[in-house]
Amino acid sequence: MANNIELLAAYFTIAGDVYPLGPTELSPFPFRDRIEAAARAGYRGVGLIHEDVMATAGKIGLPEMKRILDDNGIKYVEMEFLLDWFADGERRRESDKIRAEMLEAAAALGMRDLKVGPGFHDPVADIPRMRDEFAQLCREAADHGTSIVLEIMPWSNVRTIDTALGIVEGAAQPNGGILVDIWHLARGGIDYNEVSKIPAQYIGAVELDDAPKNVVGADLWEDTIHHRRLAGEGDLNPPAFIKAVQAAGYKGPYGVEILSAEFRKLPLEEMARRSFETTMRQFEKLAVAA
Repeated sequence: MANNIELLAAYFTIAGDVYPLGPTELSPFPFRDRIEAAARAGYRGVGLIHEDVMATAGKIGLPEMKRILDDNGIKYVEMEFLLDWFADGERRRESDKIRAEMLEAAAALGMRDLKVGPGFHDPVADIPRMRDEFAQLCREAADHGTSIVLEIMPWSNVRTIDTALGIVEGAAQPNGGILVDIWHLARGGIDYNEVSKIPAQYIGAVELDDAPKNVVGADLWEDTIHHRRLAGEGDLNPPAFIKAVQAAGYKGPYGVEILSAEFRKLPLEEMARRSFETTMRQFEKLAVAA
């Protein structure tokens, strides 16, 4: 079974010593070096982030970025992270600017999907509004040849599978889906078997990593950006999560998202190799147990 698995290195897994909402999200490693390191490790996909894509495109252009991806056999490309796509006022105006740039890059780079976030300002989701805005975002993405995946996050207004389904399934767009990340489900107290609630066509993306049993640091935010572990080196039981995802009918690539203060300081080649090898071992464990 492991021979059929394709992995995607999420942006921060091989970006180096940067983290979400840090002083900068720009990778210190050149784009070409990251893509080549990912490919040598065995990855068939890579994740990008808006700020870094725009900076790289400003230097070498989107067509050259596409050539580098193709030359290294990268089949799957994703980009994060659009916020406030359902908001009003200044937050929405800034979001729409980023949205336009992300969609342009998606078309140029042949992206599989764009990752979008839930709301962090309101404790309860306005599901009808988010459903309608998500549907419109998906229609625009379809015009650019890509999909939209909404990530469940425990500190947000989309912290349950039922809420995510109300938005994504309610929008009923063929290119709209839910992103399920083992860390977010585990820290949100969601049993992995609840993934079975999601119709297979709406499981848009899956991400793997690991973590200690208990939250590390002051809160969930500090825990998620600094203390994740490589798959199999924590207590979240990645094989059980993979088994639940596969039972729900997911057949796409698996993202590997490692956000760790220690890991991000390693050499690029080591980050790519170790994250790939430890994650693939989780599928091998599943195959042996089957």
